[in-house]
Amino acid sequence: MAGPQHSACGDAWADCSQAMRSLCLAFPFLSSLLSCLNMAGCWHLYSSLSLQHERGSPGHFSVYKVFESVAKKYDVMNDSMTLGIHRVWKDILVHKMNPSPGTLLLDVAGGTGDIAFRFINYVRSVRERQLQQKLKHHQNLSWQEISESYQEDKSKSLGDSQVVVCDINKEMLKVGKQKAQHLGYSEGLSWVLGNAEELPFDDDKFDVYTIAFGIRNVTRIDLALQEAYRVLKPGGRFLCLEFSHVSNPLLSRLYDLYSFQVIPVLGEVIAGDWKSYQYLVESIRRFPPQEEFKAMIEDAGFFKVDYQNLNLGIVAIHSGFKL
Repeated sequence: MAGPQHSACGDAWADCSQAMRSLCLAFPFLSSLLSCLNMAGCWHLYSSLSLQHERGSPGHFSVYKVFESVAKKYDVMNDSMTLGIHRVWKDILVHKMNPSPGTLLLDVAGGTGDIAFRFINYVRSVRERQLQQKLKHHQNLSWQEISESYQEDKSKSLGDSQVVVCDINKEMLKVGKQKAQHLGYSEGLSWVLGNAEELPFDDDKFDVYTIAFGIRNVTRIDLALQEAYRVLKPGGRFLCLEFSHVSNPLLSRLYDLYSFQVIPVLGEVIAGDWKSYQYLVESIRRFPPQEEFKAMIEDAGFFKVDYQNLNLGIVAIHSGFKL
């Protein structure tokens, strides 16, 4: 006869299996991911680790330690947790920003550089188009004059644009710097250790402030929003990409199942870190709904605040202006 612990594990397995069947029916692309993870082994791991967690393993640990722990595997886990969709969300954020050459961007909680690199690529693309248009209007110049003019302008591929990446975590910044070096990003890019609630910058300094998947992890969201307002120039724009709340009840239920029953397992299997990814999921659920966060942004002094839901509200982009 099975003992109580064996029965509990069996129940956990049955619940997880049923949850995963529902998820795979709703999201067929999950099947290939889950088959790659050898689900039988993973769910045995899930049962044992969740029981340990309930029995009193340390539940409270600092946000700093979380990101220090996950820094080296952060990009891999983002791909695993979102099935790579986070890349599309970040692309949408930068296209919504629509920066032009000369834009000064502050990217907060951007340690691994994802937004900064996209910003640089976008500005370079705009700058290249501007140079091509300029050359079309100089048809009467000699080839040598055109070449010299092009090379001179080409040397300033960002047109005086700059992006400052600010993060409170040294390990995240270290990973970002390594990525930048590996990918060849150096012009117009700087890295600053700093707290979103007390930014080490002067007033009215930046054209755009971005924070992607970071604001839910600050202790005082209201202070972070006030600091964003302070460092932006008049006319500057605030943009926040963050996990949010799904409005569709069925999808919300499936999303919860995936978040709480799959993501921590992925964290253990891929990064060897159950607790950090359990925290990340819980922090998503504690974050205010779209309308409530919109009101918080308005309370900080921003105008023309709105938001765009992506993937039915799994994430949202909030936007506001300092006028």
